[in-house]
Amino acid sequence: MNNENMTVEQESRTQQKPKASPRVVRPNVDIFEDKSGITVLADLPGVSKEALDIQIDNEILSIDGRVEIPLPEGVSEEYGGFRTSHYQRSFTLSQELDGSKVEAKLKDGILSMHIPKREEFQPRKIEIRVE
Repeated sequence: MNNENMTVEQESRTQQKPKASPRVVRPNVDIFEDKSGITVLADLPGVSKEALDIQIDNEILSIDGRVEIPLPEGVSEEYGGFRTSHYQRSFTLSQELDGSKVEAKLKDGILSMHIPKREEFQPRKIEIRVE
């Protein structure tokens, strides 16, 4: 390889700008427990329902959301001076929680999930018989 080819390769590397990758953010989360289960509130500003993925796999609850910022035609993020956010958070669920019955709602950037306790772990009234 001669010096002329090396110079061209070096110039082409310096002209390529690295793509701005989304920054990963751990969203703030509040967790409340009552006798029926737990409620998880996660702050996900800018995340739409379509850009949100919630999964439970092997008792691991994963929240994954992306902020999608529409750009004008012909403009790309490299020149916009900003990055999109990618929210990620995961939790290990207790065996007393029933991951198959999770209810999730997204409103005004707040994800609210209720995860009920399994029936066998919920408090129950014991009937007393008189003999």
